Order: sequence, then structure tokens, then C-alpha cells
Amino acid sequence: MIYDVIVVGGGHAGIEAALAPSRMGCKTLMITGDISRIGHMPCNPAIGGPAKGIVVREIDALGGEMGVNTDKTHIQMRMLNTGKGPAVRALRAQADKVDYPREMQKTVLSQENLDVIEEIVDNLLVENGEVKGVQLESGEKILSKAVILTTGTYMHSKVMISDEITLSGPDGAKTSLGLSNNLKELGFELFRLKTGTPPRVAADSVDFSKTEIQPGDNVIRSFSFDTVDHLPLENQVPCYLTYTGEDTHHIIMENLERSSMYSGAVEGVGPRYCPSIEDKIVRFNDKPRHQIFLEPESKHIPEIYVQGFSSSLPRDIQEKMIRTIPGLENCRIVKYAYAIEYDAINPTQLWPSLETKLVKNLYTAGQINGTSGYEEAAGQGIMAGINAALRIQGKDPLILKRSEAYIGVLIDDLVTKGTLEPYRLLTSRAEYRLLLRHDNADMRLREYGYQVGLVSEEKYKKFLNKKEAIALEKERLSMIKITPKGNTNEYLLSIPSSPLKDGITAIDLLKRPEITYTHIHNLIDEKNVDISKEVIEQVEIQVKYEGYINKALQQVEKLRKVEEKKIPISIDYDDVPNLAIEAKQKLKDVRPLTIGQASRISGVNPADISILMVYIESGRFNK
Repeated sequence: MIYDVIVVGGGHAGIEAALAPSRMGCKTLMITGDISRIGHMPCNPAIGGPAKGIVVREIDALGGEMGVNTDKTHIQMRMLNTGKGPAVRALRAQADKVDYPREMQKTVLSQENLDVIEEIVDNLLVENGEVKGVQLESGEKILSKAVILTTGTYMHSKVMISDEITLSGPDGAKTSLGLSNNLKELGFELFRLKTGTPPRVAADSVDFSKTEIQPGDNVIRSFSFDTVDHLPLENQVPCYLTYTGEDTHHIIMENLERSSMYSGAVEGVGPRYCPSIEDKIVRFNDKPRHQIFLEPESKHIPEIYVQGFSSSLPRDIQEKMIRTIPGLENCRIVKYAYAIEYDAINPTQLWPSLETKLVKNLYTAGQINGTSGYEEAAGQGIMAGINAALRIQGKDPLILKRSEAYIGVLIDDLVTKGTLEPYRLLTSRAEYRLLLRHDNADMRLREYGYQVGLVSEEKYKKFLNKKEAIALEKERLSMIKITPKGNTNEYLLSIPSSPLKDGITAIDLLKRPEITYTHIHNLIDEKNVDISKEVIEQVEIQVKYEGYINKALQQVEKLRKVEEKKIPISIDYDDVPNLAIEAKQKLKDVRPLTIGQASRISGVNPADISILMVYIESGRFNK
């Protein structure tokens, strides 16, 4: 049998990469080392957060599974940055470490067109620069039209606690050795990365009275646009906040050379935005304390994840330093912190479709591409899955623009700029973040999900109805006139808001920062208007931020022609006169598809872009 798509790996990238093509009608095979670890959360038991939470919404808008499963299995949910503008608001959930993978396994194993086997892939079968399938450790060969590698942190990985080094993946899982060597033989550039995880402590050994409680929100929230059944608010589990102190920092500095990271045992580069506690103390030695979040891992397991305390110090030092933290003085460590190092490929070796440039029909997604985080992995997974299926169907790839999605920003950054450390998505990386909001992910991407076949007719119709309801409500508000009669000004002053001198439309009044939809509703004394919270939210944001949104859209349109200007594949950069040597080398390495992509390559400056555009327009090359 020849499969359409083989997905290697069953983590967060692998799940989306396998579900997408199977739901698009492709016969798909997932190969994973352990079926019970599909959807496993070896690090933080949380989904979402700044930028990342918006990625989960985007995955859902496209027809993916991460948001759906998080809504089913979370134990707490909070909207972050509610005091700030809509561009930086993001949802974050504490996932249940037991229920999340359990539910995800049910979804994967019951999916039509998707087979799952427990094996380790040793080699790729490649003929004439095109992947033809995989070879297992057992020697068995399985053929396919496309392969997606989602190996996470398992390629040639080793776990480190001080000078104790074990060749394994997270939580003692088996590492993949053959695939790294095979990729090198095929000509791929690999590099080492490092990440880590903090200790877990027994919940009954923590004195929570010495910490600050961090409850979930008291309003119903969800990642998926289609979630109907929600966790009762009273069933949410709180998290807690505490801090390191001088004693903690003193112990760490005294034993710094015993850390894997500072002893020379670690070859790879660690994550800048999620550093180990040793790294924090060294890099931010002026800070008297650092935040530590105590996060319940599951309602089934009485263990607490000590967020912010990642380390590779010896066990005895971990015991000493953790007991200097308020609330953890008498804690019992049930799982020690460790660092993990693994192989990743240089992501500039990928096209924006996530297909590799060296081997046709071979795609990679997730931490193998140098990223960190479950959400970044899943976002790449669904795009690799979609594009592998589209290739098999003889269709053009789906490439999300930077102005359309955080997933577009993520992939463009990877394939254009590459990374030297585990890449983490941040709101600051998105130049059009006002357009890429939590609330409008469906408005941006649901159409794409429907076009590729991942969004059902029923869900698509619901989306169209919502779009229509938003347009109709904005039109209705623009027709309603509010005048300074009766109690209108008295009510406005009570808000407080400036009184009216003349009549004003309801939609113009809503533009005032202090005025909400509820205020408008009260002013016009409506009794029979039934509008969903989602529609109200969209109307408010679209009206209040109309000027900023239009300015951003104008900027997108202004740059669109440059952004979409194609660079002929046949171009030889060595033939472009006056192009800087560094620019030539970088352009040859990345092989950008558009002028916009070329302009974001490090080492390619505006003068180089101007020269390149003139050369392309001149037609002095073999098209």
C-alpha cells in the first residue's frame, strides 16, 4: 500500500499534520514511538498565552484540533492583558495533563483515513531528490507520496541533570538516532538546541497561604469558535504566584559550575524568552527576585508544576534552592528539573509551504524547525498537513501572509531569517498585530479552512451568519439617532461621558472610548434586540478602532505590490551587478520567492532590494 502522507511523530505538530490531510481526503499514516504519548505535554501543562493563544484560535479557524481539545480538557482559563487594547489580548488555559492527551488520542485514533502505528523511523526513502516513503528501525519500508517530519525534541536528544547525561527524549522516552544522520547525508544543515523543564512538587507539601492566588476568569471563555459545552466556572482550579529571593540566588551562584549549561555539557543554545533559573540569575543579576508560578498539572495527579524554575543543577542543589521559595519550604520534589538537547534543521532550508528545498514532497513542522512551544508546533503542523494534501491534490500551497495570521509571521520569520535559538512567537514580532487579534481569527482564516476542506458546511454557514450579523448591526447603529433629550445627558454624565449638544448616531457615540455597547443599548432602551456576545464584541472593536484598523490595512495595501512581486526561480544572483557580496550569499541560501520575503532577510539591505528590483524589471536573465 502507498499512503498519500506519512507523518513522523505524534506530538502537537504531528497531530495537526496528520489530522489535516486525513480530513482533506488523503490516506494518512502517523508513525509514533508510543501511541500513549500522542498529545503528551512533557513541559508546561498550559495552552495559549501572549501571541500563542491567538495561534490556537487561528488553528481552530482553519479547522484544526488544538483549541477544541483544550476547551474539553482545561482546568482553568484566563484572558490575559484585558486592561490593554485588543491587539495584545490572548487566552491562556491550564490544560489537564492527563485528560488532554487522552482526548487527543481518542480523536486521532478514531479519525477516518488515518492509520497509526508504533515504530521508530530510521531513514527517509529518497529517489532523484524526491521522498518516496520511510524506512523503520526494523528495516520495513513504507511508501508514500509525501512525508512530514514532526520529531519535536526527540532527534538525537539527550537529557542532562548536571553532569548526569542520558541519551533519551523527554520523560525518558526513546530518542531517534538514525534520522539525524540520514538528514545530514541528504545535505541538510542541522544544529543543536536546548530547552528544559522545572521540577514538579507534591501538592500536599506546598503551603499555599504564603503565595498569591491566581484564579481563572469568572466569565465563560473558549479557544474554539464552535465550543458549546464549557467547564463550569466553579470547577476551575487556581494557580499561585510566589518569588525567588536572595537565598535562592546565592545557592545558584555558588553552584553555577555544576549546571549542565555552565559546565560546558550543553552544546545547544537555550530559549532567550524562557530561560533556566540559572540563566535568569546570571543575565538579570540586578533583580532581587523572580516570579515563580505554581500550576496544578491535573485534577487526576496531585502535582504542581513550578513554572519559571527550569534548571539543570544537581538534585541536591535543586532540593536546597527550591526550599528558599515562600510556600515551598517543606515541599517534596516528585520529579526533578532537567535540560534537554536535540537536533533541529536550519529552517531557511524550507519553502514557505514548509516543504524542504533539498527534497521534494518532504515537509517539516514543529521543534525540528527550531521553534519552542506547543502552539508554534501545532500551527506549523496544520500548515504542513494542508500543504502536503494540496500538493497531492495538484493544487497551489496555502501561504498565510504576515498581515493575515500569526502563523504567517511565524513561518515567514523561520524560512526567511532562520533562528539560532528556540524561536518563540511574540506580539512584537507582528507588525500588523492590530489586524491579528484573538477576536477576529475566524474573520481572517475561516474562509481558507473552508476552501481546503477542513471546515464543514455547517460551521461555514454559522461563520457567514456571524459576518452578516456584524454588518447588519453596524448598519442598524448608523441609522439610530441619539439626541440630547430627556435623560440622555444625565445618563452620559453618570458613565461619565461628555453630554451631547446635538444629535449623534449610535455608531458615532460608540466610538467614544468610555462608551460600551451596553451603554448604547440602555440609551435607546431596546427590548427585543437579540445579538450574540461575539457579534457585540466585533462591532465594538471594529467601530472603536476603525481609524487604526484602516490605517493598518492601508499600509498592507501600500506594501502589497512589493510584497507579492515574484522573484523568478531561474535567477542567478551572481549575475546581478552591484549587489553586495553578503546579499548575494544570503539570497542564494534562502532563495526567496518574493521581493517582500527578500527584504526581510538579515544582511539584505534596502539598496540591495532596489538593485534586485531593477534587475528583475530589466529582464536580463533567462526567465
